[in-house]
Amino acid sequence: MYKGEIISFAVALSWTVTAMAAEMASRRITPLGVNVLRMLLSLVFLAIVMWVVCGSPLPQYADAETWMWLSLSGFVGYVLGDYCLFNSYILIGSRFGQLFMTLAPAAAAIFGFILLGEKMSLLAIVGMLTTMFGIGLSVLSKGGEHHKLNLKLPLKGVLLGIGAGLGQGIGLVLSKVGMTHYETLIQSSEALDVMPFASTFMRAVVGFLGFFLAMLFTGKTRTVTAAVRDRKGMSYVLIATILGPFIGVSLSLMATLYTSTGIAQTIMAMTPIFILLPSRYFFHQRVTLLEILGAVISVVGVTLFFI
Repeated sequence: MYKGEIISFAVALSWTVTAMAAEMASRRITPLGVNVLRMLLSLVFLAIVMWVVCGSPLPQYADAETWMWLSLSGFVGYVLGDYCLFNSYILIGSRFGQLFMTLAPAAAAIFGFILLGEKMSLLAIVGMLTTMFGIGLSVLSKGGEHHKLNLKLPLKGVLLGIGAGLGQGIGLVLSKVGMTHYETLIQSSEALDVMPFASTFMRAVVGFLGFFLAMLFTGKTRTVTAAVRDRKGMSYVLIATILGPFIGVSLSLMATLYTSTGIAQTIMAMTPIFILLPSRYFFHQRVTLLEILGAVISVVGVTLFFI
């Protein structure tokens, strides 16, 4: 009873710790280096899980169509989305980076309408506007002689945050298509149990290849070798990996199997609220009442999507 809801709550806590560890790792190593290491380590962990449960380190029963959809999801969600997210951490911090992730349900609703023909209810549209209002309340302030609205944050960081939210939402829709097809192909209970991990593995393959090619193209291979020698930085990478693409993402996919996607997404979207107190304690960031109110309103907006 409430298995999906409990898993979703654990995911929200997991992503809170992941976001903070990822910010600290990105500041010590570089976002690109962190993502290359994170994807590589997650592939190793996921392969071990599948090997122990199913006897094979590779996803079983997956056909070309499964790989296609989940690869697309990995490219959009990991390569594009996480590139934006981790770079936003450098500019605006994990607290505001996670706040922009509340745009994911809106992106998922819009892309679900385009790709799957899913209808958007009036409440979903209200939820979208509410979420954007909450974000605006947190990141905008009045200033100047004429009390015009100004951004509290660098514009580049805001754009990267928006890109991260869009990548997460669109990637989720692509994952849903891939997993729905994959489920029809699975012929054993063991493989069904690890389907979320196998799906995450397929997404992570593309994530690793994308970040690795980007690293080669930009000539930043030395950042990874330097990172391996940075014990503290690697400890942050390890935490971000275990609680992020290994446990967090896999559990987020698992949660949708035990409860409705709407309930799961609503609970998982509470990370921007959970992260406020740790950000103040660990990063000594000043958190205003308006920023707290904005985060709460954004999560309420997410909730309206699924009523």
